[in-house]
Amino acid sequence: MSQFASPMPSREFLWNVFQRVDRDRSGYINADELQSALSNGTWSPFNPETVRLMIGMFDKSNQGKITFEDFSSLWKYVTDWQNCFRSFDRDNSGNIDKNEMKTALSSFGYRLSDGIIEVLLRKFDRHGRGTILFDDFIQCSVSLHTLTSAFRQYDTDQDGVIQIHYEQFLSMVFSLKV
Repeated sequence: MSQFASPMPSREFLWNVFQRVDRDRSGYINADELQSALSNGTWSPFNPETVRLMIGMFDKSNQGKITFEDFSSLWKYVTDWQNCFRSFDRDNSGNIDKNEMKTALSSFGYRLSDGIIEVLLRKFDRHGRGTILFDDFIQCSVSLHTLTSAFRQYDTDQDGVIQIHYEQFLSMVFSLKV
């Protein structure tokens, strides 16, 4: 599973991958099993936080593991993200730099200042190189989407400003899967 193929592979192919990844033969894949099967393109392990986030997104039973059907959806999700990542990695370096990140987020509809782009880079750059790897790009994008969606619940007039009480803020933040 180190390289995701496009178009979507056959159900039989995915079942074979699922069985290889399900090391304990439980019929489910947990975060550790999934992490060992994913590659960010640098021969280093996928970010455990990104894996946890994805398991949480696709785990319909909320038990920290995914079924084969969930895995099939996750495969498509990661493939789509890989294609997206490659489209913004203009120099084919295998990572996203500040300018590529700004272009990506702008294309997603975010209008963020250079200062916030730099904050995101620092937050999601695990190696301190000023760039973001594929798995960190997924985590950054999903986190930003999740936080934006939570903010918009309170931004009823869509002006980018909200007024909430401290406990509303805590409730909002602690209920998020980021």
